[in-house]
Amino acid sequence: MNRHGCLQVAVFVEPMFQENGYLLSVEGEPEAWVIDPGLPPQPAKLSAAIRERNLQLRALLLTHCHVDHIAGVAALREEFPQAQICCPRDEQHMLGDADANMSAPFGYAITAPAADRLVAPGDELTLGRLSWRVLDVSGHSPGGLAYYCAPAGVVFTGDALFAGSIGRYDFPGSSGRRLLANIRRHLLTLPPETVVYSGHGPSTTIGEEAENNPFLGEGFVG
Repeated sequence: MNRHGCLQVAVFVEPMFQENGYLLSVEGEPEAWVIDPGLPPQPAKLSAAIRERNLQLRALLLTHCHVDHIAGVAALREEFPQAQICCPRDEQHMLGDADANMSAPFGYAITAPAADRLVAPGDELTLGRLSWRVLDVSGHSPGGLAYYCAPAGVVFTGDALFAGSIGRYDFPGSSGRRLLANIRRHLLTLPPETVVYSGHGPSTTIGEEAENNPFLGEGFVG
């Protein structure tokens, strides 16, 4: 369990794609979010943690809708029917389309229930007493989003920004130039001490990536 002030972050790594699913809660409050639930056994582990801590799952929050980030949505929604599925506005069609969410090319078809809420850049969200701002980090996927909590000093970037790397942009609907522009405009402008929780790999900070990420130098254009 990682703590950032009153925010508690638990990380669950899915073995096939090494995708990070996150359980977020606020100390002393019952409400919780799951960000990007992936393939088994990750959903079962997330569910067990929610129940062990007597949390109330309010939202399944998606950074983007590629299969490794939505594969656990259906299972968790079935177990916690009160949880809202919060999906990037420009990717809602991917939830029910195995070709668009990239599961069909891997030889299996995975879909998720339709979104309850469509989320867009500039939206404000609330988890307990913490406020969050939605950022545009599209480019790896058509409508990818990041979720930034200034009071806690954290940002969840999905597959836009990693420790020492950036997201792939050779998928349908991807754009390297758009991805880099959004990272520079919406992520690198955050305070340097902001902790970055990515869709894969370890956490990092905005300052570390601004200084040392080889894909973010001025000469790299995507």
